[in-house]
Amino acid sequence: MSNPAAVQDLSASLKIGQVALAAGLSVRTVRYYESIGLLKPTVERAESSYRLFDPSVLVRLAFIRRCQSLGLSLEEIRQILDVHDRGEQPCPEIRQHLQGKLQEIEQRIADLQALKSQIQGLLSDWQIPPAAADEKEVICPILQKPGAGGGKSDSRYSTVTDLAKLRG
Repeated sequence: MSNPAAVQDLSASLKIGQVALAAGLSVRTVRYYESIGLLKPTVERAESSYRLFDPSVLVRLAFIRRCQSLGLSLEEIRQILDVHDRGEQPCPEIRQHLQGKLQEIEQRIADLQALKSQIQGLLSDWQIPPAAADEKEVICPILQKPGAGGGKSDSRYSTVTDLAKLRG
């Protein structure tokens, strides 16, 4: 996604537009990354107040994008880069973060499998009871009947697992 042609002389400082174009990011994204401290050792201000970036910022931005593709948050990436900026190898920290991500993924898969089971159960018994059409408190008798989808139940009806917790 980066555009090497956008950077003519890598030995010179780069303006934010050049950085954004070369990295395949928006100027706004580069500004944001700088504002939260992800680019701190690679940027300085010129007398004209323009941001001037060291060409090494492109390597740093590629690293940030790779970490994001693995599910790491910008805060986690900032912590990793802080380790690197202290002159230490951040690989052990990265490993720890990735192990945590793997556990989260495994939990999400288990939650999704349970949800799949609930939905399959609902669909396999999909029949609208005729008496339920008269009840004003019932929105969908299939979802609200006791035991439907294995969710929480009150004295008459139950609900399906909240999808929002799986998206969290």
